[in-house]
Amino acid sequence: MEYSRGHGRPRFREYSILISRINVIPSEAKESMHELGIVFYIIRDVREAAEANGVEKVSAVVMNIGEVSTVIPEYLTDCWRWAADKEDLLRGAELRINVIPAVSWCDDCGKEFETVPNGKTCPHCQGGNTWLLRGNEVEIKEIEVPNN
Repeated sequence: MEYSRGHGRPRFREYSILISRINVIPSEAKESMHELGIVFYIIRDVREAAEANGVEKVSAVVMNIGEVSTVIPEYLTDCWRWAADKEDLLRGAELRINVIPAVSWCDDCGKEFETVPNGKTCPHCQGGNTWLLRGNEVEIKEIEVPNN
């Protein structure tokens, strides 16, 4: 680090250039880090289910992912391919994703409505006494094994 004379304060010019060169992680990689952690949990749970059932090979895993779950299916699929191929049990296994639409319930009028286009306001009565029924899921629906 260089110090300026007479002012006693460090100059950070060289370091700020270095930091800007280091901080060039593509935004897609930053965004998919959340999904990679989820994939590790999926793999753990599939491995446990396979061991408990004497399964040596899995051909597909079917997931239910809620529309408002914060999980991006495309990122999850990319992370799955990378991580699953490192496991003998899952090498080549497909990840299939069912997106579950977000649906809310209005306690004021007793009706269901689509959450994403309406938010927390009921489109039927304009009431705000609502809550999410479904659409926040992140769950393994099925684990498929090859026919031998």
